[in-house]
Amino acid sequence: MDHRTWLSQWRADVTAAVTSMTSTFEATHGYPPGVNEVRIATDVDKPSSGRDGEALATYGLAAFYESIGEVVLGDVGNGYFVHSAHDVLQRFVEEGPVVIAESERGLVFASDGGGIQYVIDQQGAIHRSTTASLDTCELDKVAHSLSEFLDLMRRLVTSFVSTGDPGYL
Repeated sequence: MDHRTWLSQWRADVTAAVTSMTSTFEATHGYPPGVNEVRIATDVDKPSSGRDGEALATYGLAAFYESIGEVVLGDVGNGYFVHSAHDVLQRFVEEGPVVIAESERGLVFASDGGGIQYVIDQQGAIHRSTTASLDTCELDKVAHSLSEFLDLMRRLVTSFVSTGDPGYL
């Protein structure tokens, strides 16, 4: 299965789960749901083939952002967010790469509602911050690839919808 097809199926699975969740959310929680969506990339979202595209390609995110514009799952557990390419690149320009290890650098591309940040390294592995601040925390590897991370996210979403358990990503 090619990457675009896989991402399309991933998006459909997550969208189906959050649609089910939001249909009963207000009755269950007493207030309306917020935004919960996997937004398809538009031409505005897609990185250019220049420096921005190269930066995302270096960290294995270019193909993702060709298909997916942003992931906002504000009501799933504590909330999960895969930031837009624009936001990822803006942070990268302002703050530079994240130091993962002495010779390893990464790029913040996602977070949760508690401020935990997810960093992708140049080999494609995903690391989670142990605190909300990257200045004074360690990073734990949570997935060997972006597709593994997204699969973990899909499983967390479907589990949350069926059990209410916020899980841990």
